[in-house]
Amino acid sequence: MSRKKANDGVGLGKPIAFRLPEADREAWLAKVAASGLTQSEFFRQVVLTNRTQVIARPSASVDRKRLLYIFNKISGNLNQIAHCANSEHVRGKLSEATYEQLLTQLQTISRYLKSTLAKVD
Repeated sequence: MSRKKANDGVGLGKPIAFRLPEADREAWLAKVAASGLTQSEFFRQVVLTNRTQVIARPSASVDRKRLLYIFNKISGNLNQIAHCANSEHVRGKLSEATYEQLLTQLQTISRYLKSTLAKVD
């Protein structure tokens, strides 16, 4: 079931659409792609701030993309470790063995991140 979003006046409003000839559309999409922004962000920067030049964001290297992927995966692992520790603590069953197991998992993650960071530009 989808959740209704609160419209408190701060979020984005109604969409704006426009048509372009095919050649202009290709030029528009090329400029949007070169900027590294979404089409909406590009439009807002160019039109609403009267900027005629948008500075492109540097593209991430393959190593950096891989590192971001690893960080995203590890964040899930850290959340699971924290959840396990909290639930064991709430139940009053956080034993020395559980603590050692969680600490071992954290140390493994730490070693993996350190070895991965050494390979990134």
